[in-house]
Parts: sequence; C-alpha cells; structure tokens
Amino acid sequence: MILFIKLFLAHLLGDFIWQPTSWIIHKEANRHKSIYLYLHILLHVFLAVIVVGEISFIPYAILIAVTHGIVDLIKLNFQKNKTKRIWFVIDQIAHLLILIGVVLLYQKDNLSFLGFDNRFWILTTGIIIITKPTSIFIKTIISIWSPESQNSHQDNSLSNAGNYIGILERLFVVCFILTGHFEAIGFLLAAKSIFRFGDLKEAKDRKLTEYVMIGTLISFGIAILIGLIVQSLLLQLL
Repeated sequence: MILFIKLFLAHLLGDFIWQPTSWIIHKEANRHKSIYLYLHILLHVFLAVIVVGEISFIPYAILIAVTHGIVDLIKLNFQKNKTKRIWFVIDQIAHLLILIGVVLLYQKDNLSFLGFDNRFWILTTGIIIITKPTSIFIKTIISIWSPESQNSHQDNSLSNAGNYIGILERLFVVCFILTGHFEAIGFLLAAKSIFRFGDLKEAKDRKLTEYVMIGTLISFGIAILIGLIVQSLLLQLL
C-alpha cells in the first residue's frame, strides 16, 4: 500500500504539479515530435526513483515512465476537442493500473530510504491530490457546462482567485476531518455560500448558479472523501 502511495505521489507531481501548461500545449500540437513528451517521461523516471528511494527500483521506474509515455501518446493521437474529458479519465485510469501492476511486480516492503515514515507519505499524497490535480479534474469535468455569464464576469475577478480559493477550502476541509471538527465544514460551506450569494444575485443567471453549485459540491465532496481516506489510513498505522 505504501509503495503505491509513493508512486501515486510521484505521478501527481509529474503529471500535474511539475508539468507546465506550455508542455501540454506543445505535446498536443506536435505529439510524438514534441521534445516535452520525452522530458515528461524522464521526469517520471526521476520522480519515481527519488520518491521510492531505492536504487533497485530504477528498472521499474523506467517501466512506469515508458508505459506512461505510450499511454500519453495514444491519448494525444486519438483525443479530439469534444473527447478530451473522456480521454483524460481513460489516461489517468491507465496510469493508475500501471502503478498497481508495478507494485504487484516489485513486491517489496519497508521502502524508507528518505527517512520519512508512512504517515508522511499518506499525508503528503492526500494534500497534493486536493491541490492542482483536483482543480484540473473539476475543471475538466464541469467544462461542458461552462456558462457564458461566468466568462463575462472574469474581468472583475483576481487572476486565478477561484482556483486558489478552491484549493484552500479543500485543505481546510481535510484539516477539519483529521482534527475531528466535522461541524467546521458546514460553517466553511455556509461562509462560501454567503460570499457567493452577492455575485449570483447580481448575475441573475440560473445556469451560472447551477455551475457554481456543481463545482462547489464536487470540490467539497472530493475533499471530504480524501480526508476520510487519509484518516482511515492513518488510523490503520496506530
């Protein structure tokens, strides 16, 4: 389980946190000719080896990275603008299945080269999941419903403010769950609703209201789910 968590953390870092948007755009335009596709593969090799912390894991890290590149290349060649959401999901599921396969293949315990205990890896992975990866996931899922009114009001907002607010609220939710203050999640949701009420009332757009509600509920739902999973895994270590 811990090996999978470490590899999943490396995947999140390589696919979401440390992969610039410019790399993604260049890969989509040039596919197998893009230098960033191969840099992306090398990044995954590096991250897998560093996070696992075992020299003997290098061949498995190369296996993960090469298969990762193959999956990405398949997605780049077959996805269309209308099917990007579907291919995003297929792509991520394929990567996770590869990680599971490598864990079963490696079958080795007590990987603690970096000196961190299992709680560190569980907490770090949970925190990383609810930041940029979750933001990208939510944006991909609800982009099909993006209302025109939302785009017209973006000029009045701080740059990427909504994204950072979403990340912060999910971090708060996970912290509340891990500290046993579930009631605080309700206060957080109520506070956000109050601040959002003025914008939605001014917009007078039902579609925008529904769009915001869907995004908010998905965000809180994911944060609660991750918080409960992290809490459960930490309790198992006691």
